[in-house]
Amino acid sequence: MFRKFTNGCVTLVQKYLPEPFLFCVILTVLVFALAIPLTGQGVLDMVLHWGNGAWSLLVFSMQMALVLVLGNAMAISPPLQKTLKSLAGIPQTAFSSIVFVTLISLIACWINWGFGLVVGAIFAKEIAKQGRKVDYRLLIASAYSGFLIWHGGFSGSIPLAIANVTAAVTSQTGGALTVSVSTNDTIFASFNLFICVGLLVCLPLVNAWMHPSDDKTIVIDAALLKEEVRAATVPVTPAEKLENSPLFSLIAVIFGVAYLFHHFKTKGFILDLNIVNLIFLTLGILLHGTPIRYVRAIDQAVKGAGGILLQFPFYAGIMGMMVGVNPANGLSLAGVISNGFVAVSNATTFPLLSFLSAGIVNFFVPSGGGQWAVQGPIMMPAGAALGISPAVTAMSIAWGDAWTNMVQPFWALPALGIAGLSARDIMGYCVVDMFVSGIIICVAFLGVGLL
Repeated sequence: MFRKFTNGCVTLVQKYLPEPFLFCVILTVLVFALAIPLTGQGVLDMVLHWGNGAWSLLVFSMQMALVLVLGNAMAISPPLQKTLKSLAGIPQTAFSSIVFVTLISLIACWINWGFGLVVGAIFAKEIAKQGRKVDYRLLIASAYSGFLIWHGGFSGSIPLAIANVTAAVTSQTGGALTVSVSTNDTIFASFNLFICVGLLVCLPLVNAWMHPSDDKTIVIDAALLKEEVRAATVPVTPAEKLENSPLFSLIAVIFGVAYLFHHFKTKGFILDLNIVNLIFLTLGILLHGTPIRYVRAIDQAVKGAGGILLQFPFYAGIMGMMVGVNPANGLSLAGVISNGFVAVSNATTFPLLSFLSAGIVNFFVPSGGGQWAVQGPIMMPAGAALGISPAVTAMSIAWGDAWTNMVQPFWALPALGIAGLSARDIMGYCVVDMFVSGIIICVAFLGVGLL
């Protein structure tokens, strides 16, 4: 029965999920069509919201592109390739391979989501090179499924934001939050640990059970996955000798290590995207040995970043339309959705309904920071009025943001770029992961509401 359900989801997605760029355009039209009647704004208003928002994610787009490129370039260095090959040789069956990939991705994403996105996909790809009969689509889907846990871990943007309340955070919460909320009440709270442990136990098994039968298993030719950087020629000219000199790589590495040492010494173990990328950059240069080898690795890795560069401006435009406010009535589409859930909530159901509303909004605003800016001013005061802990309300938004990422190609683009797959190849399996994780998260927040 479970395999039939999985096969149905995979078939449905492969038939009807369009290419991710077309998916962006369809979402744009849908938000445009809904926002006009629900917020009372005109066609020109929504066009302006779209255009004003289109370039609001430029910094984030570059960060995400670098996560993919620098992480991939580091992974194809000879020393790391050897290490990954050894680790990939540990699981010997399709079942154990899927379980191993899922666990690695969940743990890595719990530590840091940017790190986990890249590490999971790279490791899944390395297992595929071993020549075992493991479905390549499910391997990559399993690697991406680990992203579900990120808001419950050390790099969750919402729990970290409320852990150090400033005037800006107070404004983002509609004045409802004026004191900092300890991570003991968010990341290390019993309900959050219940969700994280539930995902760590259930997702690896669910993913392994989804493995298709032998006749439907798609195994990619290992030769197609080889990513050997073109060997450097024997240096002849002075310029070529400089390009092949480890000295200049060492100089770059020293700068990177010095900055990272200062960062961790003064700020603690804080891993934002810039620090993750600097780690990838420094290690990549070090592991490739010479400047020319690293340049060639980057040239090879950059080919997978096209989806991010093309689609992120459209998602930013969608976000612009979602949060664009009608000055006459103060309504935005995201606000209308959130207020609708608040209107039917009580003290028992609010945590659960807050989570569900965040899941819906995330489908159109797939950025944790963007979603917090949209829902924080609405949900946090509503939760306070009902006597709900601000930690619970904040984490319900956070988990909603993470939950529907499983059917939102936005975050899957780095993994897909590394794997060389399209969204329709993995989203059928991710739909099942979304249902399973949704049950775990709903039980947790319903339990919180009943206590």
